[in-house]
Amino acid sequence: MRRSRSCLLLALLLAAPWAWSTAVAAPPTASETVGAATRDPDAIAALERMGKALRALPQFTLAATTRTEYVLDDGQKLALAGTVDYKVLGPDRFFVEVRSDHQHRQLFYDGHTLTIASPAQKFYAQVENLDRSSQALLSDSATQLGIEFPLADLFLWGTPGFPTERIDSALFVGTERIDEQPTRHYAFRQPGVDWQVWISDTTRLPLQLLITSHSDPALPSYLATLNWDTKRSVAANDLVFRPDGATRIVFVPVAVAADDTVTGGQ
Repeated sequence: MRRSRSCLLLALLLAAPWAWSTAVAAPPTASETVGAATRDPDAIAALERMGKALRALPQFTLAATTRTEYVLDDGQKLALAGTVDYKVLGPDRFFVEVRSDHQHRQLFYDGHTLTIASPAQKFYAQVENLDRSSQALLSDSATQLGIEFPLADLFLWGTPGFPTERIDSALFVGTERIDEQPTRHYAFRQPGVDWQVWISDTTRLPLQLLITSHSDPALPSYLATLNWDTKRSVAANDLVFRPDGATRIVFVPVAVAADDTVTGGQ
């Protein structure tokens, strides 16, 4: 399969396609900059309201069902289902679990140490001394660590890490119902990616997200339907990593691994 280079360089870790982010887009090509794009100010305002609603949450639990398209070498696309579950407490603590029929991964962050675990294979790796907010971690984790987080935009919308100036096109599509909840459907375009979001009329939170990447001619997409619980308390103990007999392995940042590949590992 053709895959993004932005992935964890450990066998136990996560493949990148589920992690496409609207916040990190490819530089525009000449063809992408031709012509004037439509930017509906009401669509931009709706996006900003959604960002404020997300940033106002002191804690939340999120269960997402996902469908990720992978592209085979001959251009054929495969769609694989999965789930993503988040538990978030405060500005710098979270737990995320990614499941599918092909993988099961867990990531823990306590404001200081990031732990990436594979429960089935009983391996884990850690990155220490991070000492930053969840938003700051997710903003640069792909470039600094080679780690892409699923649904990372949930932490970046409404922050300087996601300037709306990057949006070339913003459109209101219409009203729809997602899981019986009324939503307003918007479509956006940035260099290298098209994305759509369905925003709840009641909570202003996103209920569905569809991202289509332009990095591959086959235009693979990622669909996530989001189920929020913002009222139930998140227990600090739920965010603590416990090895339970798992073996720790060395985390290799993407830049170091790439250098080792060039130099033959010397």
